[in-house]
Amino acid sequence: MSTTLTAARLHADLDRLTVVDVRSPGEFAAGHLPGAHNVPLDLLHLAVPALRAAAARGPLAVVCASGNRSATACERLAAEGVSALGLAGGTSAWAAAGLPLHRPAGARAVWAMDRQVRFAAGSLVLAGLFTGRLLRPGARWLSAAVAGGLVFSAATDTCAMGNVLGRLPHNRPRTTTADLAATLTALQGQAGR
Repeated sequence: MSTTLTAARLHADLDRLTVVDVRSPGEFAAGHLPGAHNVPLDLLHLAVPALRAAAARGPLAVVCASGNRSATACERLAAEGVSALGLAGGTSAWAAAGLPLHRPAGARAVWAMDRQVRFAAGSLVLAGLFTGRLLRPGARWLSAAVAGGLVFSAATDTCAMGNVLGRLPHNRPRTTTADLAATLTALQGQAGR
């Protein structure tokens, strides 16, 4: 059995699935699948009991921006004995298929995490190169360190920069522990959407 769903398949089965979005709260607020619950990947371990309860009632679908974080979430859940399906291509594939994203009134757009990482990494590389060229030759090591971090990130399929950026205030708008608690309560007691 496949561990991923296409956007069309997920849309067709949306009313019988519990959808969990593992992006940062800022990304989630900028647009998410209708009825999705936000449990950021870095807090997934806190949600395992609630997700186990939700999965016992019916299929669990996990989404993110591109499918990478949801694949990681599905692996972590599988290790805990919780079965989940990922959305192939993430919300990007969902939007590209012309399917609706819920955007709360007043929510501001936040770049997807992979775009934030590319911007931050590129900015640091340029800063290291320009500073190294104009002021201090040793500053070029900043560019080398970022390049090494990107290679390590690709080789290990992890992203330390993404984890750090995910903790910045613009990626966590008005989210509190109470918000996560309410999400977990909904997951434990809600069937489907």
